Amino acid sequence: MTLARQEIERVYREESRRVLATLIRLLGDFDLAEEALHDAFIAAVEQWPTEGVPGNPRAWLVSTGRFKAIDKIRRRAKFDVSLEDVAERIDEMADPNITEDHEGVEDDRLRLVFTCCHPALMPDAQVALTLREVVGLTTEEIARAYIAKPSAIAQRIVRAKNKIREAKIPYEVPARSELPTRLDSVLRVIYLVFNEGYLASSGEMLTRHDLSGEAIRLGRLIIELLPEPEAVGLLALMLLQESRRAARTTPSGDLILLADQDRSKWNRDQIADGIKLVEGVLGSGRFGPYTLQAAIAAVHAEAASADDTDWAQIVSLYDVLLRADPSPVVELNRAVAVAMRDGPAMGLALIDDLLAQGDLEEYYLAHSARADLCRRLGMKAEAAKSYKRALQLTQTASEKRFLEGRLKELS
Repeated sequence: MTLARQEIERVYREESRRVLATLIRLLGDFDLAEEALHDAFIAAVEQWPTEGVPGNPRAWLVSTGRFKAIDKIRRRAKFDVSLEDVAERIDEMADPNITEDHEGVEDDRLRLVFTCCHPALMPDAQVALTLREVVGLTTEEIARAYIAKPSAIAQRIVRAKNKIREAKIPYEVPARSELPTRLDSVLRVIYLVFNEGYLASSGEMLTRHDLSGEAIRLGRLIIELLPEPEAVGLLALMLLQESRRAARTTPSGDLILLADQDRSKWNRDQIADGIKLVEGVLGSGRFGPYTLQAAIAAVHAEAASADDTDWAQIVSLYDVLLRADPSPVVELNRAVAVAMRDGPAMGLALIDDLLAQGDLEEYYLAHSARADLCRRLGMKAEAAKSYKRALQLTQTASEKRFLEGRLKELS
């Protein structure tokens, strides 16, 4: 593979969603922007190997995509004269090379997050559209994450785009007076972006640092806009979880469980920042689910070894979290903590009750957790059964290898 081709793949992997966000701002149309992004990368494949990689690849792609879109609109204008005005308006807009590197409240991806989270859109549509346009997940990946049919997700995304176009929803960060009412949705999607980077829903790699890093960057921007306690709590949570990234996989990408991680690889600066933030929010007395999850992550971060973990405190924090934000996944996490505090039999009973309720039947981590507790209790047949079920449900190659390894150990 040539250096130019390698650079194109790197830029696509690291920059394509930011390029898309800027193109959506410039063109005012999701579908046209996606076509322009596609055309810009085709041009890069054709030109960069012979002309060299430009000094600012992102600016080059934005500029090329913009001009490709203008050309396309003008060709269509031959059959629809009203489109000529659209082409003229886009052509007269400021040079994207000047504005697209500007950070702060004018950040294009933050604008895109707020657009996708507009209150005129249904919550499910907000999430699906954000994961598609901001994160870049495919429709099939989103469908797997939400245990839904791809056709249903596709319809949800199309309806959301149509709503934005027909209602002329502005592509902008809202006025400061509107921010509090939009904050919950924005924090939720930023955390979804982070989660996809922390634990990818599919693919070869367990993590995607481009997504988790971008979510943290957006989290910092949100705090500049609106330093509400839960926004700070979310940033603390992301920093504390991200601090373990280097220790979570082997050099070949295999999963390393929390108890087996080399804690000297944990990022101490991120831990210190995260703990400082979460302590500040807890001290204010105004906190919610993100801060409570951050507090749990802080307890893990403060333990010198897995054996030193204060599981009693973690169970207590999960009890508070369950009252603040009850969900089957929180109950599952609490059950695992109970197993660590009181023994695997206690945790297994809780997980079996949860699975019997049906909500977690398609959630592979529930079966994986059950398998681990059965293994620790010497229930090999039950452990193998649950590992096989988890293996059927997971889409990540590194987790598949981990589960296959556990099954091999049981045979």
